[in-house]
Amino acid sequence: MRILVAALSAVLAVLLTQPLPGQTTVGTGSIVGTVSDRSGAIVEGALVTITKIATGQTISLITNSSGSFNSGALIPGNYQTQISAKGFSSVEVSTIVLVGNTATENVTLPVGQETHVVEVQSSEIRVNTEQPTVQGVLDEQQIENLPVNGRTFLDLAQLEPGVQIQDAGNFNFGKDGFSSISFGGRFGRTARIEVDGLDVSDEVFGSTTMNIPASGIQEFQLSQSSMDLSTELTTSGSVNVTTRSGTNAVHGEAFGFFP
Repeated sequence: MRILVAALSAVLAVLLTQPLPGQTTVGTGSIVGTVSDRSGAIVEGALVTITKIATGQTISLITNSSGSFNSGALIPGNYQTQISAKGFSSVEVSTIVLVGNTATENVTLPVGQETHVVEVQSSEIRVNTEQPTVQGVLDEQQIENLPVNGRTFLDLAQLEPGVQIQDAGNFNFGKDGFSSISFGGRFGRTARIEVDGLDVSDEVFGSTTMNIPASGIQEFQLSQSSMDLSTELTTSGSVNVTTRSGTNAVHGEAFGFFP
């Protein structure tokens, strides 16, 4: 019995020292990373403060024995991440969290006073090294500016390669006016469609059970293969949509159709 307990304790200790995997759920993203010094040595116990710029909401984390941190599920948007540790200058980095994606921020702390803050400029082009998913994300600016032929929110899927829109009226009577998505030539009846984490797929006839205005969408993600469990199970592909949320600034929009 003592041998079994000792073995389980050893396995648990190994697992706790490993870097944390990316954690996302439907409708959210996350930030993970590792904190080290200039020599490459990991920094344990560093304070990581993640702030959502639009609302000012913050969460605080402590790096583990591997120098790693994981924000957990975050609402998509722009974030400011500040890392500080005793004997090092603090570092600030801006991060864009996309729906269904894990952003990686590996930070090197310079030696200096803790009150001294170094701002790091992140690259606009990022490669997701945390998830083995073939996917694409359209952000709010792209949705507003790119041309879309139609008033159905699923029409945005045509902006991604290998995707075609199918008329759900061909699946069954009563589905006229609804659309579905074909990924890579696969049948669109099995596509999984989710809005803010809620499954809006028609489980019987395929396509979607609702429509939302494109102006109300913050981000639009498509996963075409090798999907993780956060997008549930499907043999075709999935659509993951997040709608716009409020901020601390007054904002709004109006539009109309004119003959």
